[in-house]
Amino acid sequence: MINKVKKKKAKKKIFLETLLVFFIAISPFLYKVYDYLPYNQNGDALILGFTLGNNGFPDTLTYLWYLTSKIVPLYLMIFWFLTSRDWWYHIILIPIAMYAFQMFEVFYDSDNMIDTDNIWWLIPICMITIPFVYFIRIKLYDKHVHGIDLEAMEAELEELKAKGYSSEKTDLSSESKDDVIQKEESNTDMSTGTIENFLKNIQDRIQGWLHLKF
Repeated sequence: MINKVKKKKAKKKIFLETLLVFFIAISPFLYKVYDYLPYNQNGDALILGFTLGNNGFPDTLTYLWYLTSKIVPLYLMIFWFLTSRDWWYHIILIPIAMYAFQMFEVFYDSDNMIDTDNIWWLIPICMITIPFVYFIRIKLYDKHVHGIDLEAMEAELEELKAKGYSSEKTDLSSESKDDVIQKEESNTDMSTGTIENFLKNIQDRIQGWLHLKF
């Protein structure tokens, strides 16, 4: 029974990864798909029985070129965000939001200008993700380069207190550790735990919506 469940999960994973590989492989062709669509006498594109106009652009060809230049990088970035396990993968949210806002502006903006004010929409996302990734970088650098592991030190201090050592003795014996902790806390005044959970939930929810599991 266990083997059947494992085989089913493995089959599903391989199928999903095959879809990702397929869409990544055909991305150059999707980018140029507007060149191969049929157009009527008015210059409108015919897509699966639907007629697509220029939507304020000089012509439909230019409009489709603009859409594909946003859609293809957008879904590639989403694939990267969903499958990446690097410590800095949260930063991918910034280009994802950029392409999404650019497409949103085309569909819902009332004027004929594009790629104008949407850069300001990215500021809140940048204010969250950039400091968060930077703080992770600080913690990793201190841990793996300087050999400073704040969590391990705090666990050791808690263990000493649990064994009944006096706080004065602990403070004297761990004077250097306190200096390190103060330095680490000064570099990470903002708590990254809440932000990390928030960004992780975004990735998990998108995977859940798409029924992806890696």
